Amino acid sequence: MRILVEIFLTFAKIGAFSFGGGLAMLPMIEEEIVHNHQWLTAQEFIDVVAISEMTPGPIAVNASTFVGYKVAGVPGAIAGSIGVAIVSFMLITLLAKFFMKIKDAKETKAVFKGIRPAVLGLILSAGISIGKTAFVDMKSIGVAVIVFLGIWRFKVNPILGIIAAGVMGAILF
Repeated sequence: MRILVEIFLTFAKIGAFSFGGGLAMLPMIEEEIVHNHQWLTAQEFIDVVAISEMTPGPIAVNASTFVGYKVAGVPGAIAGSIGVAIVSFMLITLLAKFFMKIKDAKETKAVFKGIRPAVLGLILSAGISIGKTAFVDMKSIGVAVIVFLGIWRFKVNPILGIIAAGVMGAILF
């Protein structure tokens, strides 16, 4: 029972203090589950991120479900999923009406202008952190560059990029 409370509180903290969506949450998720609690290794964390990206739904919810399941089975998956979503759900429910009144205010727009670069910083931090573990040799760097260029320059569908990366991995590794 203690582990379920710990999973719930950990993911509630992640949900409460992470802004900018799932990718921006990755540094905090990694810090909590890899470094603070040692529930996953760095390699397992990258695998969870990859699976969370490929499955439908928000990455933070998917990641919390996978981590919770690994640590404590189905009850852990439920605790993690509810934990990561509950704070945001409560805040949005409480603030929705109020926000509609202030969303066009100059001050509100200024706050969001300041948050956007911070979110990009969080996403870049997650990318660097994942890259340290994912880039194990020149082949893995090559796969990443090919997928990046395909998606960014040639507008390849990200799902096709993931499939292509899997095929390249099966052939190269």
